[in-house]
Amino acid sequence: MTNPHLEHSIFGGHEDGHGSPSDIRSRSDRRRPGRRPRRRGRRFGCLFVALAIVAGAAFAAYTVLRPVVDGFFASNDYPGPGTGEVQVVVNDGDTGRTIGAALQKADVVKSVKAYLDAAAADPRSAAIQPGSYTMRKQMTAKAALAILVDSKNRVVPRVTVREGLWKSEVFAALSKGTGVPVADYIAAAKDAQALGLPAAAKGNVEGYLYPATYEFPVKATAAQQLKIMVAQALAELQKAGVAEADYQRTLIVASIVEGEAGVADRGKVARVVENRLDNPRGPTVGLLQMDSTVNFALQKRGNLTKPQYDSAKSNPYDTYTHKGLPPGPISSPGAKAIEAAAHPTPGPWFYFVTVNYDTGETLFATTQAEHDRNNAQRQAWCDANKPKCEGGG
Repeated sequence: MTNPHLEHSIFGGHEDGHGSPSDIRSRSDRRRPGRRPRRRGRRFGCLFVALAIVAGAAFAAYTVLRPVVDGFFASNDYPGPGTGEVQVVVNDGDTGRTIGAALQKADVVKSVKAYLDAAAADPRSAAIQPGSYTMRKQMTAKAALAILVDSKNRVVPRVTVREGLWKSEVFAALSKGTGVPVADYIAAAKDAQALGLPAAAKGNVEGYLYPATYEFPVKATAAQQLKIMVAQALAELQKAGVAEADYQRTLIVASIVEGEAGVADRGKVARVVENRLDNPRGPTVGLLQMDSTVNFALQKRGNLTKPQYDSAKSNPYDTYTHKGLPPGPISSPGAKAIEAAAHPTPGPWFYFVTVNYDTGETLFATTQAEHDRNNAQRQAWCDANKPKCEGGG
């Protein structure tokens, strides 16, 4: 009889489903060679993914940081004197950074920082004036600044409007100086509120376009220019101590004075105007009888003929026919005329006449007889200088 336990030990039987330790080890050994390759493949896959992630992150960082790195090592300024030409405008109130940005945009300087560094090193940069400057492209910031601080390089729309011009003449002068069409000024003058005209002006800009030399902002519109001139006229009225309620009347008188008198006689001519207005029963029965008002009515300069005077009789600006002041100013008076109208020279005069057109010598009279004698002196001068008095009377 065979011992079942002995059989198991001698013959390695496994009817019970359990193998011996040696049998277990041998099966285990047979499985190991197949498992090892699978584990190495997983490790290589993970390593590849990790490397790909790192490489991607590195590339992204390089792409983002490259400009910063390049900028750190590269110059922020152009090296040479520049080439070509380009116009750069500096506006009133522009800061250094604003100017630098305009220069960079026009490719004058390489960077705003380059300009700011140059400006910080030159105290003259604080006094750069508004205007248009002719620059070169790709200049050094220092060279660009040198152009801006030199006032000889500054170009501005500079216009001189002289005293005594009619508004039509002012528009022509402005157009010539700025290049803005006359039609733009005519259109802009219709918007009294936008120009800041007082209500007493009744929408008419005549007389309120103060005569002076103006440096308008670059690219200023017709409306902007006229608004500046009106504001200056109002400022001059205030400076002369004129109350707002008297602006219109003062400008009417001042415009007549501007058209009739030289600088030395303006105060006395203003007094003649007031004496005639204050004495409706006086020698001129309330008539101003001013040639300049008829010139304005006809829009004709120079001496007028009798037929021309006669043709203006129905015009309210003809002060030989219509008593009192004309409806509005007849020109743009300057500061001295405004001062004379606001503060006339004391005196009894009712008449005046220029007896020498070359020198402007003017004689004043209180009576008609005295005025007749002065007129005779004028006529004697005209007889000797007929071309200069032609058409007068």
